[in-house]
Amino acid sequence: MWPWMINFYVSDGMNRYPFWKYAVILVTLLFGLIYTTPNFFGEAPAVQVSAGKSTVKITQQMQDKIEAVLTAQNLTHSGIYFTQNGNVGSFRIRFKDTDAQLKAKEALSAALNPNPQEPEYITALNLMSNSPDWLSKLGAHPMSLGLDLRGGVHFLLQVDMNGAIQKRLDSLQNELTATLKEKNLTVANSDNKDGQLVLMFDSPETANNARSEILQKHTDLNVSVNTNNVNITMNEVAITEVKTNAIKQNISTLHNRVNELGVAEPIVQQQGTDRIVVELPGVQDTARAKDLIGRTATLQIRLAETGTGFNNEKFKYGTGEAAVKKQVVVSGDSITNATVSFTDQNQPAVSVTLDSAGGKIMRQVTHDNVKKPMAMILFEKGKGEIISLSTIQSEFGENFQITGSKSAEEANDLAVLLRSGSLAAPMDIINERTVGPSLGADNIEKGFNSLLYGFIAISIFMIMYYRMFGVFSVISLGMNLFLLIALLSLLGATMTLPGIAAIALTLGMAIDSNVLINERVREELRHGATPANAINLGYKHAFDTILDSNITTLIAGLALLIFGSGPIKGFAVVHCLGILTSMFSSVFFSRGLVNLWYGRRPRLASISIGQVWRGEVVDAISTDVTSGAKTPSKK
Repeated sequence: MWPWMINFYVSDGMNRYPFWKYAVILVTLLFGLIYTTPNFFGEAPAVQVSAGKSTVKITQQMQDKIEAVLTAQNLTHSGIYFTQNGNVGSFRIRFKDTDAQLKAKEALSAALNPNPQEPEYITALNLMSNSPDWLSKLGAHPMSLGLDLRGGVHFLLQVDMNGAIQKRLDSLQNELTATLKEKNLTVANSDNKDGQLVLMFDSPETANNARSEILQKHTDLNVSVNTNNVNITMNEVAITEVKTNAIKQNISTLHNRVNELGVAEPIVQQQGTDRIVVELPGVQDTARAKDLIGRTATLQIRLAETGTGFNNEKFKYGTGEAAVKKQVVVSGDSITNATVSFTDQNQPAVSVTLDSAGGKIMRQVTHDNVKKPMAMILFEKGKGEIISLSTIQSEFGENFQITGSKSAEEANDLAVLLRSGSLAAPMDIINERTVGPSLGADNIEKGFNSLLYGFIAISIFMIMYYRMFGVFSVISLGMNLFLLIALLSLLGATMTLPGIAAIALTLGMAIDSNVLINERVREELRHGATPANAINLGYKHAFDTILDSNITTLIAGLALLIFGSGPIKGFAVVHCLGILTSMFSSVFFSRGLVNLWYGRRPRLASISIGQVWRGEVVDAISTDVTSGAKTPSKK
């Protein structure tokens, strides 16, 4: 066994690491290698197949059909991948070039959608990692790239707040009619338009009694009486609450819908009081992305029309049609939960929970319509489709079951739609912007070159000024960059141009720590310490300064992370992680390199640190180990 290997097993001496510390360094290097490597394989063109309607589900059994379509068109792929996000499945097919990608998209779209006017599947152009499958199985994936680096689409949506208010008044219309009926105050007729609800009664006395009853439970309403009519509007507090909830619910619903496209790190966030920003990095097909955003659905529960009449509408139901009444019983925003359950006969069902207002309305409606059918209608892009048509077996309120599902899987699909299919208010796309892949690639190239040239410049300076210790510093700096990219990849962080700026800042901070260490070692030599002791004291005394500076900078980074948003938060994430990796690489890792190089020598006579000694530049400080006299080695 080599003599320096024996040093690994001894106790931690002045400039010797025990074996376990080197083991930590080796494990860290292996971790960095595994999780950084996927970033070097780049991305390949791909086609993604996802559901075009909420009522359509994609399962893994669809893979045979996709392969048959591609084989018929003589299109060769490099892999078909099925992903399941909750209850939503999708396929991604990877190709070697964009020509095959475009041909495959057209072929799959034609084969899967025999009726182009009402497509059931979305075939969208996309990008996916080209890294080997074995790395993916280890959880090693490339960093997600933001819109400015990867290209993609940006949408700005305007939420129709008047529509949200009108929807709330629609709900109030049913709720108040049911509540007043319980108090023997029957509403003869009602009208709801232009932000005002009018309840009509048979006498002024009844109208006044109704007003008093309404104000007892609804302090957020403005209620006035005009002869036999009660006029109801929402006050400012109620309007503000409706608008706030509308934005929150729409953002939640958009998240669910955007996830169907499998976009890496989509951004869905509020802008101002009534707008929502949606960014889909990597999506090349703007039209398909726009179609996806426009698919956000609303849900309504109505009574089915059993006879003939003018007060009804027809909607698609299965392969045919069914008629329902125009009046909405409750809408999807009254549904608080929907889960799969089983009946006493062990048949799959969906257990639905409504809020208190919706439950009260449902109790009154079902009491009056036992043994009559009730429909649940999902509206997408202005078109409604009945997803459930069941008979009311008995009166129920906040909790009830929907039976008739053929399987537990079908019941689960319905539950998902009921939980996530509702928008609190309509939205319009008022601005869209596309960042092409070529512009994103140009940003990546410029960002990479800035880091590369900066790294080279730092390396040249450090090696020329600190000689061998400069080499240690440069290797530690590379280790820092290596670990930072590995951590970002493991955590699934999104890299943007501000993130690249944060990496550049991290490199500057990391090399600053090494400069502090090197200068401290040189100072100890000036004060008469032996080379071995100077190394030990230099690292020991520099550590306190490095720790203090990094903690204060970390506090600033955490403040940006907590209070910032968008690009600022992205910068802060990289910045904070970079501080942690620089502490490891600049202190622990670089000390390991120094110990490995110099610690194996039983009597250390000199070190190469570019010391200035008595006005002359020397390559090392030599120490006579018998007399202790110091001799400069001149260049």
